[in-house]
Amino acid sequence: MRAGAAPAGCEKEELRRKQTMKVLVIGLGGVTNGGKTTLAEKLKKMLPNCDMISQDDFFKPEPEVETDERGFKLYDVLDALYMDEMVKSIRNWMKSPTSSGVLTEEPQNTCDNLKDTEDVYILIVEGFLLYNYEPLNELWNRRYFLTLPYEECKRRRSTRVYQPADTPGYFDGHVWPMYLKYKNELEENASNIVYLDGTKSQEELLSCVYSDIIQELKKLREGNQQVTA
Repeated sequence: MRAGAAPAGCEKEELRRKQTMKVLVIGLGGVTNGGKTTLAEKLKKMLPNCDMISQDDFFKPEPEVETDERGFKLYDVLDALYMDEMVKSIRNWMKSPTSSGVLTEEPQNTCDNLKDTEDVYILIVEGFLLYNYEPLNELWNRRYFLTLPYEECKRRRSTRVYQPADTPGYFDGHVWPMYLKYKNELEENASNIVYLDGTKSQEELLSCVYSDIIQELKKLREGNQQVTA
């Protein structure tokens, strides 16, 4: 055997694993302060081989974000984000999820539903503008969208500290109108989106989304079994 070469059995096992490896890309989008990040982080702890990407990490630096005639920084639009870089990051993860830093430890909520999912890798992408950018829409396996009524969203937003800070009138003048604009576009043009009521408890939302993802994992597992049969 050539020095340093892997045994034939190991090579076959690695090849089999790559052939049967599946990826599941989950979108968790919706209204500002709807609970997206909290929900994503909880799911990441419960699901096997799960990683997470946050859209907030792709905001342009403040000097590159456009300012309108009212002095509002236009953060709640696609142009405020490096969307091409975000797509590239997701595609890179899909090509090689095992080298993305994903830990393959046992999830917190182990159950029979998660058996035989060692070759399934899950990516949760959370953000406020996930489904209005066409290059992203071909990547999703499941899409969720959190909603809030105006008063509750404004109340939650007022308790958060942003950098830069919201200026007076910013929520009513920019944040909420942009949310309605993109949500209306979504409702007109997109399908297969699961809408979630963000006023429900985190436990209820978590249970709903977790159960739905488990069903997707079952489908992938059944597909794997057919491939290897």
